[in-house]
Amino acid sequence: MKGVILAGGLGTRLYPLTKITNKHLLPVYNKPMIFYPIDTLVKAGITNIMVVTGGPHCGDFMSILKNGQELGIKHLEYAYQENEGGIADALSLAEDFVDGDSCVVILGDNTTDYDLGEDIKTFEDGAMVFLKEVSDPQRFGVPVFDKDDPNLIAEIIEKPKVPPNNFAVTGLYVYDRQVFKFINQIKPSGRGELEITDVNNHYAKIGKLNFRELKGFWRDAGTFDTLLEVNVFWAKKAENK
Repeated sequence: MKGVILAGGLGTRLYPLTKITNKHLLPVYNKPMIFYPIDTLVKAGITNIMVVTGGPHCGDFMSILKNGQELGIKHLEYAYQENEGGIADALSLAEDFVDGDSCVVILGDNTTDYDLGEDIKTFEDGAMVFLKEVSDPQRFGVPVFDKDDPNLIAEIIEKPKVPPNNFAVTGLYVYDRQVFKFINQIKPSGRGELEITDVNNHYAKIGKLNFRELKGFWRDAGTFDTLLEVNVFWAKKAENK
């Protein structure tokens, strides 16, 4: 199984910090943000990884990560996303790298202390998303659970005004080889991007969208408030070791 970390975008919500470097290289406690999703993959046994990035600071990734071996990566590749075409568009750049295998996809600003290892070992086909119960589900994609099979998701609703539950779809996904076929079938959304929710709903339509509830800490660090929150969490976790 391959690992893909999506670390593109301009990070405008974190201006002026992101005028200096890519959002995913900003410090979270004592190391760059992207080290956390890399650590999540490596701990789960995934050491063949691609980083998809873009924007004016993309070269900073090679300066910091190099070949990745210091972080436990055995093989590291990079891909460049020309425009902000959405998460699914960024993932499409990894098709040759994944090469017919399954893949774990993590958004580069997502940090978690959850161990994906067992979930990955039991993954067979279809797609798997990771859910987290939150207080503000209207900010996220929210699952609608299948009435006939509670282990499946029937649909994901993006940022619903009235959420059907308090679960958010996090930026961690596992896909089989069909994911690239589904990306080629979707159309750009109203904001002109290829949405990962549309890809996930393709899997839902064929009864292949599984889920796991993410236990422990999870947060994206895409705003000043959440960046502070993840810094505090990882600092306290380091102190308690």
